[in-house]
Amino acid sequence: MSKIQQTISPVDGSLYASRPLADENEVEATLVQASRAQRAWRRTPLSERMRLCAALVDAFVARGQDVAAEITWQMGRPARDSPGEVRGFEERGRRMIELAEAGLSAVTVPEKPGFVRTIRREPLGVVLVLAPWNYPYLTSVNTVIPALLAGNAVILKHSSQTPLCAERYAEAATAAGLPDGLFSYLHVDHSDVARLIADARVDFVAFTGSVEGGRAVQRAASERFVATGLELGGKDPAYVRADADLDVAVASLVDGSFYNTGQSCCGIERIYVQREQYRRFVEAFVAHTRAYRLGDPTDPETTLGPMVRTAAADFVRAQIAQAVDAGARALVNEADFAHSRRGTPYLAPQVLVDVDHNMDVMREESFGPVVGIMPVADDDEAVARMNDSAFGLTASVWTSDLEAATALGERIETGTVFANRCDYLDPDLAWTGVKDSGRGCTLSVLGFGLLTRPKSYHLKK
Repeated sequence: MSKIQQTISPVDGSLYASRPLADENEVEATLVQASRAQRAWRRTPLSERMRLCAALVDAFVARGQDVAAEITWQMGRPARDSPGEVRGFEERGRRMIELAEAGLSAVTVPEKPGFVRTIRREPLGVVLVLAPWNYPYLTSVNTVIPALLAGNAVILKHSSQTPLCAERYAEAATAAGLPDGLFSYLHVDHSDVARLIADARVDFVAFTGSVEGGRAVQRAASERFVATGLELGGKDPAYVRADADLDVAVASLVDGSFYNTGQSCCGIERIYVQREQYRRFVEAFVAHTRAYRLGDPTDPETTLGPMVRTAAADFVRAQIAQAVDAGARALVNEADFAHSRRGTPYLAPQVLVDVDHNMDVMREESFGPVVGIMPVADDDEAVARMNDSAFGLTASVWTSDLEAATALGERIETGTVFANRCDYLDPDLAWTGVKDSGRGCTLSVLGFGLLTRPKSYHLKK
C-alpha cells in the first residue's frame, strides 16, 4: 500500500490535501519517459521550444485566481498578496523566454585561417527540480522554464506543504501541448529523492531550501559527478546611511522584513543604522510594524498571515526569548495582535533593539517575522557587521549616494547588492549566493549556463 503525504493548512489546521507517494514503478516510469522525451526535445528548434514555453505560461496564468487561492491555503500567505506570485511567475517566465536566444547562442571565437571554431551549448538531459513551499512558483520557475528552453526534460518534486503547485505546472504543460513525459512531477519522500539524485539518468539537481537540505542533496550526489545548483538560506542585512531618505527606507524595510510573514530567503533579517538616524528610524519602523493586521489569511483585510506551521513559529519565539534573556528589548507588544497565540502558527511581528552578534537572532536564519536593529558608527562598521555572517544572499544599502553604494557593494560578501530597495528578484540579473547561501546561478542570460554544457567544435578545413 502506498504511503500518504498530507498537507495541513496553517490557516486553520485542517487537512487541505493528501496524496499517495509514488512507488518504485512510478518513479522508474517517470525517469524512462523523461529521458525518452528529452532525446527528441533537444532536437526541437529553439523557436518551437520558446513557443511552447510561452503557451505553458499562458495556460498557467489563465488559472491564476485558483492558483493564488491554493497558495493561501497551502502555506498561509494573505489572499491579498498571493496573486503577486502569479504575476511574478509570468514576469520571470516571459523574460527568460525573451533571453533564451542570447543565453543559448553559440560562443564565437576569433577567426583562425583554415579553421572553423565555435562553442555551442548543449542541454544536460533530465533536470530534477526540488522546490520549497515559501514561494512555490517563484522559486521553481527560475529553473523550470529555462531548463525546458535549453532542451532539457524536467522532473519537479515540490514540497509536501505545496503539492498542488507541481500539479498545476503539469496541467499547464499539458494544456500548452508539451510532449508527453517532458515535464513531470513526483510526490516522493526524502529517501526517494536521494535515490533520484543518485540515478544516472538525472543530469542536474536544482535545489532551493535550507542549508541542511543542501547538505543532504550534496551527500546524495557525492557518489556521482552530477552538478547541483543550491539556493539556500539567508540572513540578509540592510544598512541605512545618514543620507538615506528615511521615509522610503522605513516603509521598504518593514515590508522587506515582514512580507510573507518573514518567510523569504532574501527577506531582511538584520538592520544596521548610522547613529545619526538610529532613533528616528527605530521609532518609525516600530510604528509601521504595529500597523500590520495579523489574522486569517483568507480575509482580504489581513496583511500578515500565519507561519507555515506551529513548529516554525515556535522556533522564532525561541530566538526572540533567547535575545531578550541576553539583554535585547522587544519593542512590539504581542498582546496588541489578538491572533498571536502560542501553540499556533500565528505570530506577531517583532522588532528587537539592544541586540548584538552573540545572539542567534542576529546570526542564524530566523525565517519569520522578527528583525534586529543595531546602530553603527560609519560605513566601515556597517560592512564589518554585514559580513559577520555565514550567509551571503543579498544586502541592501540605503543612501542618496549611489557611488557610495557601489563602493560599499564591492566590500560586502553577497550575491546581490541592492540600493534603496530589497527583497526582489530581477529576471535580467543573475540570482546567486555566496558562503552558506549556496552556489550556482539562475535567471538572466547567465542562468542558462548551469543548465547546459559547452561543446567545442574545432574543424580544420
